[in-house]
Amino acid sequence: MKTVHIKSFGCQMNVYDGQRMADILGEQGYAETPTPEGADLILLNTCHIRERAVQKVYTELGKLRDIKTAQLANGQHTRIVVAGCVAQAEGAEIQRRQPAVDLVVGPQAYHRLPELLEQAQRRRTIDTDLPIDDKFGHLPAPKPAAIRARGISAFVTVQEGCDKFCAFCVVPYTRGAEFSRPVAQIMTEIERLAASGVQDVTLIGQNVNAYHGEGQDGRVWGLARLMHRVAEVPGIARIRYSTSHPNDMDEDLIAAHRDLPQVMPFLHLPVQAGSDRMLAAMNRKHTADDYRRLIERVRTARPDIALSSDFIVGFPGESDADFEETIRLVDEIGFASSYSFKYSPRPGTPAADLHTQVPAALMDERLQRLQARIEHHRQAFNHALVGRTVEVLLERVGRHPGQLAGKTPYLQAVQIETEANQIGDRVQVVIERAGSNSLFGRKAEVPDSVGGDGPLTAPQTPSKELAA
Repeated sequence: MKTVHIKSFGCQMNVYDGQRMADILGEQGYAETPTPEGADLILLNTCHIRERAVQKVYTELGKLRDIKTAQLANGQHTRIVVAGCVAQAEGAEIQRRQPAVDLVVGPQAYHRLPELLEQAQRRRTIDTDLPIDDKFGHLPAPKPAAIRARGISAFVTVQEGCDKFCAFCVVPYTRGAEFSRPVAQIMTEIERLAASGVQDVTLIGQNVNAYHGEGQDGRVWGLARLMHRVAEVPGIARIRYSTSHPNDMDEDLIAAHRDLPQVMPFLHLPVQAGSDRMLAAMNRKHTADDYRRLIERVRTARPDIALSSDFIVGFPGESDADFEETIRLVDEIGFASSYSFKYSPRPGTPAADLHTQVPAALMDERLQRLQARIEHHRQAFNHALVGRTVEVLLERVGRHPGQLAGKTPYLQAVQIETEANQIGDRVQVVIERAGSNSLFGRKAEVPDSVGGDGPLTAPQTPSKELAA
């Protein structure tokens, strides 16, 4: 049997795309292998969101060139494929910089992998078209064995592309305009996942809460209505979605957090900055106070919700005062977790041409301050669970003998000591301590409700330590 090694960089959508490419190649007789050495086909599924991510790809390609050369000396003809957003953005430049690459394929064309690989046997090939037809309709269904091997949690892409055109973002250029899959197609996929043991589904998209797919009644459905339908699938116990834009967080979606027990009390809602001046420069089309009022409505509907966000520091023109506004927002909201990054100019985006770039050293300093503040709130949120009873979905064996690992409704990693084989079970766990990255607990003797001591909320105001 032929073997393929697939390595995905970046976002959840790349994880999903990597799995679907594995399904396609499985139909062609390829079995996945965890290492590139010895593989007949090596596929890098790439991310273009920041310059560092792009450089990782070229570094990796240098290593793969050496593997390909060594395997050719032993009579094995290995092919290298670059897929994903770097492929879409850079196209022929990839093969110019690394001639060992046989095929470059964009994220909207990977359903054509079999015929593209056949072309690549004769000549190096590039396909970065943004086709009008729906690639999802051409993808083979994953085999039950493959679903089970991937675990009891799964990503399902329901929406791709973005029409927001934030000044820093390359997504509209690499993934194209917003596209929403039909409800029937999504439901067929989720029902197949559930039949093979998946219990935790995350609906994903570049701008997932802008979902507007054709419903099973012929009308356009929003994300909230789709989640109501997903909640009806037997076996699906947990529903999440990512990534969202504040401007598409409508009242129906907020109500779904209140009304659907399967929708987890966790919301990743990127704000990017706390300064209105920076938000306007980023073309975010909302203010910091708009975001605050939205969070207030969400917390009113679901008081125990945990919030996560994205932040960019050092966007062109960011002043000390602008940065302090971001710090203030972080302290006011008290995010349970967040991602934060230095601004990275992406070719072709409006912000890349601005002449007010922030010095690298200043960006480093601001990022360290922001991450320290974010980490404080994350640890405060985690420590707030100590002594509480929470439901944990056990997903895999832990790092040590006798341990199982799972996730809370708030997406925190939990380790428990147990001799029982309970992978796939949802168990009540008393949290005994919080480590730097995981919670540790024991099974509750008497089942209790999630957050049994009352609703869990992230800190709403800065602590004395932070205020000082």
